[in-house]
Amino acid sequence: MTSEWGEKSTAELMSRYVSKETGYGVPKDGWRICLAHEFKEKRKPFQAKDVSLSNILEHVGLGIRYLKWWYRKTRVEKKAPFIDMFSAQPLRQIYGVPLGGIGGGTITRGWRGEFCRWQLNPGMYTYKTVTANQFTVCLRRGGQTVYQQVLSVERPPTLQGWNWGYCGEYAFYHALYPRAWTVYHLPGQNVTLTCRQVSPVIPHDYQDSSLPVAVFVWDIENRNDYALDVSIMFTVVNGSGQKDDKSGGHWNEPFHLEKEGEAVSGVLLHHCTAVNPYTLCIAAREQVRSGSRISHQTAFAPKGTCSGLWSDLLTDGRLDSPTGSSPPTPKGEKVAAALAVGCPVAAHGHGSLEFCLCWDMPTITFGSREREHSRRYTRYFGTKGDASPSLSHYALTHYRQWERSIDDWQRPVLQDSSLPSWYKSALFNELYFVADGGTVWTELHPDADVSGGLRSENGGLPAQPAVIKEYGRFAYLEGQEYRMYNTYDVHFYASFALIMLWPKLALSVQYDIAGTVVREDLTERLNLMSGRYSPFKTKNVVPHDIGDPDDEPWLRLNAYLIHDTADWKDLNLKFVLQVYRDFHLTQDSQYLQDMWPICKAVMTSEMKFDLDGDGLIENSGYADQTYDGWTVTGPSAYCGGLWLASLCVMCKMAKLVNSEEDYQHYRDILDRGSAAFDKLLWNGKYYNYDSSGRNLSNSVMSDQCAGHWFLRASGLGEGEFQAFPKEKIQGALKSIFDLNVMSFAGGQMGAVNGMRPEGVPDRSSVQSDEVWIGVVYGLAATMIHEGMREEGLRTAEGCYRTVWERLGMAFQTPEAYCEKGIFRSLAYMRPLSIWSMQLALDASQTDQTTASQPGGT
Repeated sequence: MTSEWGEKSTAELMSRYVSKETGYGVPKDGWRICLAHEFKEKRKPFQAKDVSLSNILEHVGLGIRYLKWWYRKTRVEKKAPFIDMFSAQPLRQIYGVPLGGIGGGTITRGWRGEFCRWQLNPGMYTYKTVTANQFTVCLRRGGQTVYQQVLSVERPPTLQGWNWGYCGEYAFYHALYPRAWTVYHLPGQNVTLTCRQVSPVIPHDYQDSSLPVAVFVWDIENRNDYALDVSIMFTVVNGSGQKDDKSGGHWNEPFHLEKEGEAVSGVLLHHCTAVNPYTLCIAAREQVRSGSRISHQTAFAPKGTCSGLWSDLLTDGRLDSPTGSSPPTPKGEKVAAALAVGCPVAAHGHGSLEFCLCWDMPTITFGSREREHSRRYTRYFGTKGDASPSLSHYALTHYRQWERSIDDWQRPVLQDSSLPSWYKSALFNELYFVADGGTVWTELHPDADVSGGLRSENGGLPAQPAVIKEYGRFAYLEGQEYRMYNTYDVHFYASFALIMLWPKLALSVQYDIAGTVVREDLTERLNLMSGRYSPFKTKNVVPHDIGDPDDEPWLRLNAYLIHDTADWKDLNLKFVLQVYRDFHLTQDSQYLQDMWPICKAVMTSEMKFDLDGDGLIENSGYADQTYDGWTVTGPSAYCGGLWLASLCVMCKMAKLVNSEEDYQHYRDILDRGSAAFDKLLWNGKYYNYDSSGRNLSNSVMSDQCAGHWFLRASGLGEGEFQAFPKEKIQGALKSIFDLNVMSFAGGQMGAVNGMRPEGVPDRSSVQSDEVWIGVVYGLAATMIHEGMREEGLRTAEGCYRTVWERLGMAFQTPEAYCEKGIFRSLAYMRPLSIWSMQLALDASQTDQTTASQPGGT
């Protein structure tokens, strides 16, 4: 099932590993890489200079307007633009599993061990490696230190009193989100260390999954004929690599907390900024039975040689600190802290040490500073900013329970021998974005009204829907570089991860979006694409997004200002499709009842695009928000398909709410629309891109079956609730596989968005010759639903191999890449759609089981 070229790329990641050690408890499946590996291919981000001459000429007005807006934003307002076409993040092939639960901020630890990507302020990223944040091992025998090494392959120009330059050929990293393992064989010492990193990201858990904590468990294997004393030292700077680390006023203090028969000790690092202050905490649990000992250094200056701290550990494997708190830092200076934990390890024995890292930023403000929000975890740990000791105590005494839950969740997939190993890695590791997508998860303010002013009795929503009141508000970015929360056309793809794993959060997002539908803001603004002025938000239209974290999300919508919000044809349809899909998977009848009138309103709004009354909406100018680079005239495969699928689910929902009148209304439009769709777009092999008859209208679009994909994911698409003939869907999928997949890049890079029927990529727009990883995963799911399992897996495998094994984009899967040279928008939301593949696999397994039973068909 795994391709030969795929096995070769997997092996390449570990080709420089020279040790035979496999580590302690490291699983078989996941993303594995030797710390000495270097990626051969170095790609550059797509920027304004990469636009072709023909596209520049076509969009010269957009370019001029964007440049003026960008200058005002960056030079006058001194703010970061929501999309920066001139300063895209360069590719750094370093990232590993992010630390922390969902919605409380994240800290990414790279696969070589560095702490290198920070998202503590909501939605705003800092890409800084903090050199002093390290783990160091000290081995002692007979009262003498025989080995002391920073567990880092780096050789930085600072802290030169430390022993840097660990040989990466003796170590490997293994990621299976939300856990990671790093195995270090210590050359010449006959000792192997395995660091296991655990974060509480647990499906269907809405308490512990919100905690801003991570646990590091160090397993020590001593293969010598003599005992050793082993210490691990954890050093952390008070800050995140930003300028405010030197702003002054930061201070550290030791703590000790004992409750419920368990004691935890460590250091609190208070980061006292004017906006969003927080406390970092490093801690360890006292384990009397194992003979572990905890020591600390409350404060040290992470500059110069820093040889004092190194010598302190070297002397006896412990740290000696003055008592009490450190004084506040003067302006221009940084402060750090260190925690050392040691234990004896018998000859040919095993020992373990535990650390916790947590951060407590209980209340947050976004960029406008207009409102204060409480993070979800404050429901359990309070809003006073003093929760770090309790958080670390809770983490260190509950992480084993978390791991049991994670094992129970992942085991059915990992033990399924019919699934290829790359898929198991992709499925779980792509899930990183749920936590590390600039994610915020907040409590609903007691005075909040999410209904948009239209209440239940008038066809709207409750002011505080029960699901939001109980489970909070959730938002994640379109991408770490595309800074808009809950971008709805992309969430359409990514939402499978939420509805399958945290369904209450998926429903919370839907209620939030539904409440915005009835809102309107007639304040006019310039749309960069057209050059026209139009309202921020019109009524009965789903917004593009709920706002920019550098402004005030939920209050001000539609941070995206490229297009006129009234022209987005796909967003309303995607709302309707998600409503039914979510009901199908949750069977929440109250949700369906609440959403039904909203769905009717947005479908009525959508009807204005049926210009000739044939039951099929048409496009003029731009097809939709998702593919906003392709010019379209008349009905298109993408939007037309979404429209028919939406009509189909409206028929189904009308049946469920016992409205025969509505059923007949939508049935009539569906029947007429389906006939028009086939007549205008089906060419005998696939659905044409659009019906304009222009030269490129017969391009093969990889996402032409998106509407059918959602129908199948919702248990529809056949019999009474079928919008597309089965034989035509299967024909279209075969054409896509033959052309967009196998005729592109040797069949090894997934499906290109647009392909000409003669087998060359459509290069008519910026986006047509890109591969969109999230779209490919959805396409693969559609193939699986239609019985094309091998083709679906082969299609998706190309994307995984390209991103994770060839291009070094682990834990920053981009929106897009081209066959050569460039990529676009690192760390993007859409690839979470891989969970739709799992839904399809589960459904096909259920179908096979049903068919094999007596009476099955």
